Amino acid sequence: MDLPKSQDELFNALKNAKDCKSLVKKYLTDQVYAACKDKKTKLGGTVGHCIVSGAEQLDSNSGLYCSDPEAYDTFAELCDPIVKDYHQFPMDKPIKHPAPDFGDIENLTFGNLDPDNKFVVSTRVRVGRSAAGLPFPPLETKEQRREIEAKIKKAFEKMTGDFAGKYYSLATMTKEEEAQLIADHFLFNNSDRFAASAGVYRDWPDARGIFFNNAKTFLVWVNEEDHYRIISMQKGGDLAAVFKRLVTGIRLIEKEVAFAHSDRLGYVTFCPTNLGTTLRASVHVAVPKLASDQAAFKALCDQYNLQPRGIHGEHTESVGGVYDISNKRRLGLTEIEAVTEMANGVKAIIAKEASL
Repeated sequence: MDLPKSQDELFNALKNAKDCKSLVKKYLTDQVYAACKDKKTKLGGTVGHCIVSGAEQLDSNSGLYCSDPEAYDTFAELCDPIVKDYHQFPMDKPIKHPAPDFGDIENLTFGNLDPDNKFVVSTRVRVGRSAAGLPFPPLETKEQRREIEAKIKKAFEKMTGDFAGKYYSLATMTKEEEAQLIADHFLFNNSDRFAASAGVYRDWPDARGIFFNNAKTFLVWVNEEDHYRIISMQKGGDLAAVFKRLVTGIRLIEKEVAFAHSDRLGYVTFCPTNLGTTLRASVHVAVPKLASDQAAFKALCDQYNLQPRGIHGEHTESVGGVYDISNKRRLGLTEIEAVTEMANGVKAIIAKEASL
């Protein structure tokens, strides 16, 4: 991607911004910029590619979108403090993420979080993944995006049994298919200005699409922001079933696609907020009594490292006392630890709601 301004101009836009509170503004000091400005990744990424969104969208929270997996190491002077700040790592210690561990999916400890179906509306677990050796949106060409799509389509073609389904290309789907995907809340769009500034929507909708199985409980978004978003979900609170399906699906895809992974950072993604496990396990849960005391609700969520959000995502309101509650921590713990932490927290929240 050609930058809209020179690298120096992007840096100066951040440096001179008065009301900007982004992490990239906080950590891209003169000294850090001097250390990074003349470096390039093997794929041609510069620090300018990584900061362009934050420089254009001064109300960003992070403001950093990496150009490719190598950028996290090439521009470590900038990336490491942002990663540590967001993921609450000690600034004086090196980042270290454990090896992947999904646990024994045949003998999970958490089971169904709400066996009586009184509180949990639905359960969802997702991960982000990147195809190894290929750049992220700030550098991606149309041909590379098509390569990312082609790699995973080979996996989709081999999906059988509970995973058998269909891939819908955003570029070629019918109006009827588009309407159905919208009705199912599966369709993603090109409306995020922060992502747009990082080059996510170039050549839209070419090489973008959605795969889902026939039961609509296993989905993969292709070339949305990350190369791949792999999602398992279903109605009710059976977290064990949802997690087992996710892990099984990931392993099927891994037979065809090598994922970008770092011994230091875990699975490497376009946005630093998703590094590590990249895993977000969430429930839509009705807790109107507990949520009537927002301070107590927040304190309980904080105790278990949970993030409560409105049911339509971040910065949205609850509807009818139903909240989206998910794990906050993605870096520095294993996948099974992250899901177990979320399960324990949701059980505590349900128990509290039931007692009121």
